[in-house]
Amino acid sequence: MRFTKQKRLIAAVLASVLVISGGFGFYQLKHHKKTTQWTLQKFQTQTLDWKPCESGFTCASYQVPVDYNHIDQNTFQLKVLVHPANIPSQKLGVLFVNPGGPGGSGVDYAFNADSIVSKSIGDVYDIVGFDPRGVNLSQPIRCLTDAQEDQINADGGTIQTPEDLAVLINDNKLIASSCAKAAGTRLGHYSTLESAKDMDILRAILHQPKLNYIGKSYGTFMGTLYAALFPEKTGRIVLDGAVDPNLSTRDQDIVQAQGFDAALNSFLKSNQEFTLQNIFDLLKKSRTQPLMVGTRKLTESLTITGFASALYDSQSGWPELKKALDQAIQQNNGKPLLVLADQYNQREANGHYSSNQNDISQVVSCLDFPHTQTIEQMQADEPNFVAVAPVFGPYLAYAGISCNYWQAKPVAKPALIDLKTNPLLIIGTTRDPATPYAWAQALHKNLLNSTLITLNGDGHTGANRGSSCVDDAMNKYLLTGITPESDLYCAK
Repeated sequence: MRFTKQKRLIAAVLASVLVISGGFGFYQLKHHKKTTQWTLQKFQTQTLDWKPCESGFTCASYQVPVDYNHIDQNTFQLKVLVHPANIPSQKLGVLFVNPGGPGGSGVDYAFNADSIVSKSIGDVYDIVGFDPRGVNLSQPIRCLTDAQEDQINADGGTIQTPEDLAVLINDNKLIASSCAKAAGTRLGHYSTLESAKDMDILRAILHQPKLNYIGKSYGTFMGTLYAALFPEKTGRIVLDGAVDPNLSTRDQDIVQAQGFDAALNSFLKSNQEFTLQNIFDLLKKSRTQPLMVGTRKLTESLTITGFASALYDSQSGWPELKKALDQAIQQNNGKPLLVLADQYNQREANGHYSSNQNDISQVVSCLDFPHTQTIEQMQADEPNFVAVAPVFGPYLAYAGISCNYWQAKPVAKPALIDLKTNPLLIIGTTRDPATPYAWAQALHKNLLNSTLITLNGDGHTGANRGSSCVDDAMNKYLLTGITPESDLYCAK
């Protein structure tokens, strides 16, 4: 789950994941005639045309109903990739993976399975990733042109004048109307609840009696919903970088603001040549006299995005942020910060956005969580954000504003408290900026048969980030189904 700027809930893909641009050599599903009367059983028993694709993997497409409440011939076609087990003779089954978002590509994530699971897991599991409806290769929805995306990403600094608010409102009205036009009658059917049901159809197609799953960041929300919908079909589930499913959009935003401020303070503590005043001064300068990078301006919005981008990973991101701050403050060179912002937004050097994450994340977010604040209420609430998060608070106080103009209602979710499932693992990192540790604690309370693994550390998510304490416990669970005897605290 990524930093939420004023305009939208930006999609989350872990900074350490290699995102692949361009398509795989996908092959299509054996199509049924348009007149076919789909039923849920037919979706669960459809035959897929599996074909070899990149690097020895297997790829296909499968179909799911647009509307589970009114199943008819209208379908989404979803892309799926299987990263086969290295030792087929010892295979334990299938392990589904999702990197987060909303809008992260499960296909790309499974393609990079060697970097997201240990060899012991890759040896005995087929790693399966699918792109949820509207994402990447699954009939992606594009709301904005590249030029519109550029403008909206550059806009959206702090709201200090009536003109600032007018720009914010106009941008978000454009997002809402453009997404409604792009999606048409499907606008209300891109929710994570429906994607969890889509995942169960794929489980059935693959003849798996239970679902084994690793969900990172926003992907933990899909795992939580799956456990609520299909408790008898939940297998070995790992939820890393947990989202608290019971918070409103506003409450998510203020806690996330605190998380990013805490991560920034940790960065400054370890890089004492910079101070918090340097950060405020640079943000002020980016508002009044933005640095030029070629023909582009390093605006206030792009500056804070560059900060957020680097704070996800203390190992690789913090050194990049140190270099970028040095260049911007000492050399008046805004290029490194702009590069960080572009990486975060998945903007290529030629100005093209390589994925539709910004579009689909907004579509999904307005369906997944209720947003009830009026603009006047957000204005009145902004001082509360600033009080607890002086740096990031002003940029998140209006994060849900697009949903004020959304043309589809939020999707009703099942009760997500006191859920009884098979034993599962929740991993929380104490100074995680994007999915704060408090969310992992809250989810742990609501999943009655869960075990919480706490990593005392910086950066986003906890597994496969260098802690043998975390990784050994997760691997043992995935290989044997055995969880730690009690909640586990990992010092490193």
